[in-house]
Amino acid sequence: MEFPAKPWPVGLVETCEPLVRRVLAGNPSAFTFTGTQTYLVGAGSDVAVIDPGPAEEDHLSAILAAAGTARIAAIVCTHTHRDHSPAAAPLAARSGAPVIGCAPLVLDDSGPRADAPFDHTYAPGRVLADGEQLAGDGWTLTALATPGHTSNHLCFALEESGALFTGDHVMGWSTSVVSPPDGDMAAYMASLALLHGREDTVYYPAHGPAVTKPRQLVRGMIGHRRQRERQILNLLGETPHTIEAMVARMYKGVAPQLWPAAGRSVLAHLIDLRARGVVAQNGEEWRLIDA
Repeated sequence: MEFPAKPWPVGLVETCEPLVRRVLAGNPSAFTFTGTQTYLVGAGSDVAVIDPGPAEEDHLSAILAAAGTARIAAIVCTHTHRDHSPAAAPLAARSGAPVIGCAPLVLDDSGPRADAPFDHTYAPGRVLADGEQLAGDGWTLTALATPGHTSNHLCFALEESGALFTGDHVMGWSTSVVSPPDGDMAAYMASLALLHGREDTVYYPAHGPAVTKPRQLVRGMIGHRRQRERQILNLLGETPHTIEAMVARMYKGVAPQLWPAAGRSVLAHLIDLRARGVVAQNGEEWRLIDA
């Protein structure tokens, strides 16, 4: 998907539906699209803030202005990449709201994404398990464990409207990067299958537009990942390959500056295939076990 024409609504409050508003942070990139979208859930005396985003003063001020006279009852994080959760601590300090949501996770990630390193400041007062709920004035959020992009990733279902806040697990503008050691392709595929079996009416991702045909998109994403796996197996059926060589052939239509990130997803596929006994690694090269 191409970037939309500017100006982008950075710092402005956009109403998605009666219980959902969003505020765009000013952190656009090749991996965050136009930036991180923070959501405010609730239309009564209190609201939940989902994915407060980067700890930038303008964005913090915009979130507080969007809340207005409503009390911020909870600051909720889908995962702890640093484009999602660093504003949680300063927003909590200013609002008095508790930080609730995913478990803390800090890893040394060898992936190429400038926005991907984990947030060392994230310290939740309460971690939500799969199926646990958080409620306020006229709204109820249910946590849904969706590991894959990260092992601590959660989506949140808004019970009153059928909406699902999908963080980075499902986005309308791009597929999610699955970057080992924490990113796990088998877990990611299982999480996609979980979402495909649900009846959510709309997805609100942290980056990109709302997804109005969620099951159709998820079905396509599952098919896309299976196609990538077949490409890998076809290439290895010819001869052993390095990841770099596979990426050059598999991602010809993708900008070369994105190839390192693509290589992380190829690695995640290979790790999954190795666990299933299909491929083996010999130094930098990978091969089919029966080849």
